[in-house]
Amino acid sequence: MLTVAVLISGTGSNLRALLEAAASPDFPARVVVVGADREADGFVHAEDFGIPTVLVPFREFETREQWGDELRRQIDVWTPDLVVLSGLMRLLPQGVVDAWAPALINTHPAYLPEFPGAHGVRDALAAGVAETGASVIVVDGGVDSGPILAQERVAVLPGDTEATLHERIKPVERRLLIDVVRGIATGEIDLDAVAATP
Repeated sequence: MLTVAVLISGTGSNLRALLEAAASPDFPARVVVVGADREADGFVHAEDFGIPTVLVPFREFETREQWGDELRRQIDVWTPDLVVLSGLMRLLPQGVVDAWAPALINTHPAYLPEFPGAHGVRDALAAGVAETGASVIVVDGGVDSGPILAQERVAVLPGDTEATLHERIKPVERRLLIDVVRGIATGEIDLDAVAATP
């Protein structure tokens, strides 16, 4: 059984979908802890499923590295096989990435390498593209630049706003995340091999 830690900053809609999937007896992974860098609304999902939570407030530390070291220490207590960034709106320090990678994955609301960064949906709309998408990647030292594990296109419709487009991307993002976690758990996805591919 693959054990998973999930890190969030906000409402945790991807977390909720993963918890619901993991509640099925035939799902080969389970979430063992949910962490956040701030008081996150998504903690309610962890509480609903009886999952422990860890709060490591970013603003209580002088440096990103100090925060990252404490976050890593508190998550490593649970010895997860995989760490999922699910709306964590904070870049992890390189030392934390190096410690957890390649068993460190992230979802992103764009068809990478298109529109990386914190405003992928807004940037897609500003570019006037006909399609954007959702991706799940291995986290590396860059911004949304790691190896791609799964992705799918989503059409941009006439009259779309950032909110309406994002709402259509989210279900795709959730499904891809669940599929990737399942694939890692079953061995269909080999993170070491993916990370080693140039």
